Amino acid sequence: MRDRMAGFIVWGLVATVACSSGTSPSAPGCKASQASQVALAVGKDTSLDPSTNAGCATFPANASSVDSAEYLVVPQSTGGNPGGSAAFTLTDITPSAAGPVPLAANRVAPPSGPGIRVPVAMRFDQFLRGVGRTQPLPSRTALAPQLAAGAPAGTPPTVGSVRTFYVCSNLLCSKFTKVGARAQAVGAHVAIYVDTLAPANGLDSADIDTLRQTFDARLYPLATSTFGAVSDLDGNGVVIALMTPVVNALVTTAQCDTAGYIAGFFFPPDLNLGLPTTQSNHGEVFYSVVADPTGTLSCAHSSATVKRVAPSTFVHEFQHMINYAQHVLLQPPPGAPEEGWLDEGLSKYAEELAARSYLPGDTTTFHNELDDNNLYDAYLYLNAPGTAFLLIPADNGTLADVGASWLFVRYLVDQYGTSLPGMLDQTTLTGAANVTAHTGAPDFSTLVARWALANWVSDLPGFTAPPELTYTSWSFRAEFDSLHTKFPSHFSATYPLAPPAVGGPQVDLTGKLNAGSGTYVRALQAPSAPGYTLFLSGPNPTALTAVVPRLTVLRVR
Repeated sequence: MRDRMAGFIVWGLVATVACSSGTSPSAPGCKASQASQVALAVGKDTSLDPSTNAGCATFPANASSVDSAEYLVVPQSTGGNPGGSAAFTLTDITPSAAGPVPLAANRVAPPSGPGIRVPVAMRFDQFLRGVGRTQPLPSRTALAPQLAAGAPAGTPPTVGSVRTFYVCSNLLCSKFTKVGARAQAVGAHVAIYVDTLAPANGLDSADIDTLRQTFDARLYPLATSTFGAVSDLDGNGVVIALMTPVVNALVTTAQCDTAGYIAGFFFPPDLNLGLPTTQSNHGEVFYSVVADPTGTLSCAHSSATVKRVAPSTFVHEFQHMINYAQHVLLQPPPGAPEEGWLDEGLSKYAEELAARSYLPGDTTTFHNELDDNNLYDAYLYLNAPGTAFLLIPADNGTLADVGASWLFVRYLVDQYGTSLPGMLDQTTLTGAANVTAHTGAPDFSTLVARWALANWVSDLPGFTAPPELTYTSWSFRAEFDSLHTKFPSHFSATYPLAPPAVGGPQVDLTGKLNAGSGTYVRALQAPSAPGYTLFLSGPNPTALTAVVPRLTVLRVR
């Protein structure tokens, strides 16, 4: 497994839901007359708004004398501001006899604590998205010739020509290094430049041409047909891939050993002609590491490693470039850049599409591109969704948060079709408003609630999930089971999402609702068991309102 999982330690623990005493007094604000009645047939769901029922939900007595009943219960946030969080409690308020003994669910805890590393590449990527959102938006006045419909195609560079670039050379992009680079390969859509000071024994001409073919003939058409056109501010008709040791040197050898390295990036200020040329290359540039087999610049990168990593990095960053160009430059009227969580989810989807483009023939490349990236991030999210975010905190996300963003975009595409990513890019709408407008869903909360349920029941054995609660492109249980067999040290559970199972009157959860995510529990009822009432509350009314709380329930059995 490659960089994404390097150095993470995964350990086992037993997660349980605390038992209530069964003698809780009626909670303030939760009255039987206000409670929502959870009357669901098997396979049906509801998402309850605490503001309309004082946070109370009454589950009926099990009418069957022979069959048990089971509900999947998810106290969750279905919106709010990225990074928003609020404390919550979900507990039974109906005094009752003790129900079934709580069942422990074997879980695998994601890394946590001060020693856990967030990859430097992810932090830098989030930083750059923040730069795009906070820099003054570029004026369109000077861009009229390049942005006009039907503008003539530009003249691409010639192979062997040399030009100057200014490259961000520290992790805050407060310093830029002037480099000279030669055009080593030029295609119909992409030109590859290599820094004239690149270390010796790097990529040879055949390697460069292989990358050019991959970028030019596979990834560029795939990305533009999926997400939309990119701008051409420099009028050269191509996107430039600049391979420079300045990218290698963004991290030291010590940093590389502890937090990974930056394989490549897109710098939003390059699309701002209002900035000086010492801070912007005034064109569409993807920056990449160079091969450095002996580690003269930072950690060593063999030619084989660069060839393997560069394509997925390119398509990820190219989506960011298209997204920014469409939102800020190409759509009338000019808009703001996309929110980071959705932009990131779309770039992770771009990686998945690139990997899928090798199917059905090349399953090796497909799995190499996904096993230690999207699937590992998704594994971390599903393992502990209550501690992660879908609406990622600005410039402060985790791998689990990124896993949530990919899963959500993947779910949306499965539900609303492959044209959706292009609609989400080619607009000036952002965030939840963008998603709601282009899916036609009743509201963002409905989408998030359904997605949360799909994460558990989409391919749940013995249960037929309604179409709106499914992924159609993945059978995640089978996929994670396979990864568990191949890489047990990283995928230590066959399926990471394992909601603890307890008797309904024993539900007693305390935690945080993080924007867009939630906590799962399976509430069981024995045959003929009486009903009970659950109360979802926060420290004060405003705290929960800030994260758009919902109590989402699906009857499984």
